[in-house]
Amino acid sequence: MVDGEARTVAVVLFDGFELLDVFGPLELFGRFPQEFSVTLLGPKAGAVRSFQGAEVIATSSYADAEVPQIVMVPGGLGTRALATDQDFLRWLHRWASGAEIVTSVCTGSALLAAAGLLDGYRATSNKRAFDWASLHGQSVEWMAAARWVHDRDRWTSSGVAAGMDMTAALLGHLIGAERAQQAADEIELELHTDPDWDPFATRSQREPLHG
Repeated sequence: MVDGEARTVAVVLFDGFELLDVFGPLELFGRFPQEFSVTLLGPKAGAVRSFQGAEVIATSSYADAEVPQIVMVPGGLGTRALATDQDFLRWLHRWASGAEIVTSVCTGSALLAAAGLLDGYRATSNKRAFDWASLHGQSVEWMAAARWVHDRDRWTSSGVAAGMDMTAALLGHLIGAERAQQAADEIELELHTDPDWDPFATRSQREPLHG
């Protein structure tokens, strides 16, 4: 990255993605438009339907997507089909392998793992879908109790709202903790700054309605 240029962030949308997995983190990235430039990807350019029913416009297709500095893969019920979609997984592996940082929210980590992008890494996922998510990958060290996990160039978070805490930690890592906290204060978000804080790990492990 050239000094003064914004880091590129690409978010992988798919039918059935979880809205907050995407727009919680993007609310924080969006506080720093000089530092981060965000692109939304879809199977093709155009509307992509979320699990909640709202449609979001992808400005680029997977096939046409340039490799960004930062990849973000959300969760949602749509991950269940994509986790066995070999064409998608091959594309994700090839494309995301060129990024400097690869992140996921919720069950997005199952897609990263299924694509071979978490082999040899520690990772976490939505605790209510943890048993399913942790079936994926060949040599992933799945962390059953973690708000988020940072292992070298991989960042994975637990369920839905945890993506905001992970993103704030990532922002702190990249541009400084004070600026990340300032962004959280601006949106009145009370951050959990301890990645090991995870009261949800001891609660019900049943499959969620979404995530």
